This record gives sequence, C-alpha cells and structure tokens, in this order.
Amino acid sequence: MFSLRRPSRADLARIVAQQDGRELSYREHGATGGVMPTGYRHDQWETDLGAFDAAAFERLAVALMNWQAQVGAGLTIYPPDEVRPGLTFALCFRAAGLYVTAAGRVVYLISEPDRRGFAYGTLPHHPEQGEEAFQLIRDGMRMLFRVTSFSRPRHPLARLGAPVSRTIQTRTNRAYLTAMRDAASRVSGADEPSP
Repeated sequence: MFSLRRPSRADLARIVAQQDGRELSYREHGATGGVMPTGYRHDQWETDLGAFDAAAFERLAVALMNWQAQVGAGLTIYPPDEVRPGLTFALCFRAAGLYVTAAGRVVYLISEPDRRGFAYGTLPHHPEQGEEAFQLIRDGMRMLFRVTSFSRPRHPLARLGAPVSRTIQTRTNRAYLTAMRDAASRVSGADEPSP
C-alpha cells in the first residue's frame, strides 16, 4: 500500500488480480446511495459545473464514467476501463513522499435522466475502509458534481497518521471537484477561442 517507488502497470495489474476475488472491506455496501452508516466519517463535497446543457451533461457523464475526476486529480487508475458494475481496480497517487496504492470495486452505477455516476467500495488492499460515490446531477437549470463518502482508517499507518490521512482525503476531494470543473469548461466550449 505504501512505497518509496512508483508502482508499475505490472504492479497495479498484480494488485487487481490479487484483489479481484476478495470481499469488500466493510459491510455497508451501497450505503452512499441511502442512509450513511455510523462509525465512519461522513463527507459530502459539491461544486457547480455551470448552466445545464443536455449535450454538455452527456459529455460530462461519459468523462465521469471514464475516471475523469480521478485522473484529473492526479491519480493513476488500472485498468483504465470504463466504469462498470463489479469492476475491480487499483489506484495510485503520491502523498507525504510515498506512493500509495489502493484497490476498490465499483458497487453500483447511477443512470437516471438527471443523475449519472457510480460508487466504489474499498477492498483489503486499501488503507481506508468505506465507500465513495461520484455523481453528476441536474439541479434545475444547473449542473452539479457531488462526492459523497463514508470512511475510516483501516491500515495501521493510516490510523497512526489519521490527521495526515484526513489532509490527503480533503486535498484529493478538492482535486476531484477541480478536475470536473475543468472538464465542464472543456465540454461547454469555454476553452475555445472566440470567433
């Protein structure tokens, strides 16, 4: 989970293979879609992506389902496949001078006219325990991006360094919001030069 060396694609593939048949590391599967369980830290982060536009909403939904929030936040995702139910994946990022690898599994998808997204749960090869949901939402004439999660430190180093872990979580969630705002700017044509 923690390394001074950046994991290779082969390392991440090995983690995915090892974790693929394992059970999620928490019992409350799918709870980000309903009542959040006690005994965990609950978080909700949200940002406005601009005025609703049907075409932009669809393009953002595709970006979200292709890990744009995570990749845009600087995480490496393996495999880089489109999100689908049951997909086991590994992610990697650098924090506090170390490379952190973590494994998760997609636990549900959201595919409604005004809401798109997914949630993933942690597997044993993850320093935290819990679930995180990423949603693109039409709210009247606005588009919102929302991250909802419940988590607690599981690995001894994560528990020992809980304040550092919390800082990393906060920074990563802010980066998710920024990544989706950037994606919204691109799909709305805001980055195109004026005629």
